[in-house]
Amino acid sequence: MRMLARRLLLPGITTLALAATGCSSTTQTGAAEPAAPAALAPAADGSRQLEVAAAPQDGPASTEVARVGTGKGGPEKASLKVASYDQASGRAVIAKASPAPSSSSSSSSRSSASPTPSKSASADKPVAVGDVIASGPAPGAPNGLLAKVTEVVGKNDRGTEVKTAATPLSSVLKDDKANGKVAVDPASVTVEPLMKGVTFSWAKSQGVRFGPEGAKLPLGNLRLDVNAPIETAPDAPVSAGASVSGFVQLAPTVEFSYDGSGGSGPRSAFLGMSGDWSSQWSLKGHAAATTGSPKRLPFAKLHSAPVIQVGPVPVVVNLDLTCYVQVEADGRVTLEVSQDVKGDFRVGGSYATGKGWTPVSTSAVQSSPVKASVTATGRVKGALGAEASVGLYGAVGVTADFAPYVRGEADAKASASTDGKTSVSGAWAVYGGFDLSGNLQLQLSLFGTPLFERRIPLGSLNREWPLASGKV
Repeated sequence: MRMLARRLLLPGITTLALAATGCSSTTQTGAAEPAAPAALAPAADGSRQLEVAAAPQDGPASTEVARVGTGKGGPEKASLKVASYDQASGRAVIAKASPAPSSSSSSSSRSSASPTPSKSASADKPVAVGDVIASGPAPGAPNGLLAKVTEVVGKNDRGTEVKTAATPLSSVLKDDKANGKVAVDPASVTVEPLMKGVTFSWAKSQGVRFGPEGAKLPLGNLRLDVNAPIETAPDAPVSAGASVSGFVQLAPTVEFSYDGSGGSGPRSAFLGMSGDWSSQWSLKGHAAATTGSPKRLPFAKLHSAPVIQVGPVPVVVNLDLTCYVQVEADGRVTLEVSQDVKGDFRVGGSYATGKGWTPVSTSAVQSSPVKASVTATGRVKGALGAEASVGLYGAVGVTADFAPYVRGEADAKASASTDGKTSVSGAWAVYGGFDLSGNLQLQLSLFGTPLFERRIPLGSLNREWPLASGKV
């Protein structure tokens, strides 16, 4: 009996709106230039509304220090910098910061990326016991530093050596409020390829581009292309070697909010990541059978540590993504399947007094026409997704796994009789789907909120919709 082949053409666009616990979000679609800082006007309750904006990637703002003294005042930019820090001992050397250049061009290009009230006399005072300091990346503190001074050891040729202890973000933001989104500069993302055949490209809002696919990218987006072999079933012919190819394209945005007007810790807080997502990928060949968990093939790790200015306070946000291809098959099908996916996502943790931390996960996805060909009987599922984490000052706060997928199954039967007549029967179906899962981590207590004893799951959000089906 000859092998039966059935080619399936799946037209149409299927739209799925996914909703889970949390708030809706308007996703930022590009890395726009940071807006000019707004004035810090006191509210009726005495708190200030701090501007949330992106700090320049290069320049003094990323290494400046915000300080809160032992009195009742709020954070202010200090004429200090962290010259060095030793994580093991908690010792730091605090030095006088170099004065910022006073050219007209620097002032017009956001030289004060740290929106701050008018400079007070205390900004030039030496560091003292009880001071809380917040710094961007510094020598020995690549993820920034948020600490309270517990002892002034003495002066040396580099500055003033102090002992420090960990402190929450509420000790520097105090009674103030902040709420905003900051697009991640794609040029700040570092990429570690995990297999051959991976290329990286990006396009900035200023028109600067990088990589072979940069000219095709929307502004503010980054893109990873992959073209790699995967394990082939042992009985597959040479012509049915398995491979995956395609790309992931995204424009990540950091979301940050804080309300300390309650007076004894924050009344509310939010930390999360959102963004536009698109992917186009193709899985071909006779994939090896999977036993147990699906076969996950990471192909690149991405890392960025953008500094966002919350008023005068530099807050270092750490973002990590691991992009992967995942294949689940029974080893019997030779297939060719492709999928285009576009949409957005929002994941994070939201805190409110009396309710504690709750997860937020929302997404809206569109699946474009899928083309598939299946030979023989069997099943297969393929996904191109990303494991993501977002946190503050190097501590992970939220993890999420974002994976659009396509799943196909076919069941073909044939019979023949002695008079030469043959008959074929069977059915096929292809489904699009989406998985979103993750956890809130203990480190979210860095906001100054109560500790929680275990990870809080985002909830496993799964939706699947039929793309096409038929009978032979």
